[in-house]
Amino acid sequence: MTTGLSGTGTSLLELPVPDRKNDLGAARIVSVGTATTENSYSQRELLDIFNITDPKVRSVFLNSSIERRFLTIPPRDADGNCIPEAQGELLAKHERLSLDMGARAVRTCLENAGLDLADIDYLCCTTTTGFLVPGLSARLIREMGILPRTSRVDVVGMGCNAGLNALNATASWAVANPGKVAVMLCVEACSAAYVIDGTMRTAVVNSLFGDGAAAIVLIADSPDTAYAPADVPAGSGGPRILGFASQVITEALDAMRFDWDDAHGKFSFYLDPQVPYVVGANAEQVVDRLLDGAGLRRSDISQWLVHSGGKKVIDAIRVNLGLTRHDVRHTIAVMRDYGNLSSGSFLFSYERLLQEGVTSAGDYGVLMTMGPGSTIETALVQW
Repeated sequence: MTTGLSGTGTSLLELPVPDRKNDLGAARIVSVGTATTENSYSQRELLDIFNITDPKVRSVFLNSSIERRFLTIPPRDADGNCIPEAQGELLAKHERLSLDMGARAVRTCLENAGLDLADIDYLCCTTTTGFLVPGLSARLIREMGILPRTSRVDVVGMGCNAGLNALNATASWAVANPGKVAVMLCVEACSAAYVIDGTMRTAVVNSLFGDGAAAIVLIADSPDTAYAPADVPAGSGGPRILGFASQVITEALDAMRFDWDDAHGKFSFYLDPQVPYVVGANAEQVVDRLLDGAGLRRSDISQWLVHSGGKKVIDAIRVNLGLTRHDVRHTIAVMRDYGNLSSGSFLFSYERLLQEGVTSAGDYGVLMTMGPGSTIETALVQW
């Protein structure tokens, strides 16, 4: 479930043919590691566990293109019914699951890079499924034994698009601190963000999300190591991050939101039925802006790693960008096996791409996430 690769840096305006003389000034992804919670369930198993009998709700679950998801089910009473969890209990669950999954993902990505906890210079933690003060980064530093001097930042509440927001910040830190080790962690305990009732609104949300964490190591080359492969961490060949492009769809600001639900006394996620079409209609302009900055066209992109936001979202992105099902094969596979993992979904797809072993030096890739705002985030990478 883990793969580690690394590469060298370049600039956004680089020509399609890689040039070692221009390798300075970009962060590269050295390795990736993922983790989930303990138990996975099929959609039919979840319908039975939560005693969902409404035909319309069952149809939402069974036609989601999801086969299994990792979740942590609430405790049950003597009759086998799930006991409702108060907001305080959900926050405690978020902390417990996030620390466990997050620590395992971080350890794995470090191991794949041939690094230790003591090598971490910067830690960026991203989550939407709970709120902690001090943040998850500080708690991981204490629980894992990461050096207290480690610089850190927490990206909280941005939603499914947040992995690329955090990657932008982490890559910028790496470039400003060449040769130092930056770790970015996306951890989402979606089991801690559920509302259980019989409404269609919650049925759509409850049919989608699963627990998962993904971490990557980023390093930017420094002048004294850029031309010395022996000094580069093991597993050379990973992609350089060339640039980012973002689009906030302001007219759809409330189409995806996580806010307080007075009826249930807890936070609840809302998805507007029009989200797939709104996101799809805006995908072209942000992707083309990303590629225009590097003098590229969509046909120049060998690998597309799109957030597994849901069947309709994936289809809308694919149709509007003119992509094939093969182009989004890893997005579809992650959706099938894990559901929507929120901010870390695209890194699970990235891991599968590396395991596939089909990338070649010079290949370009586009990373794409979508979430509340409504927002589309993109990044351009090159192997």
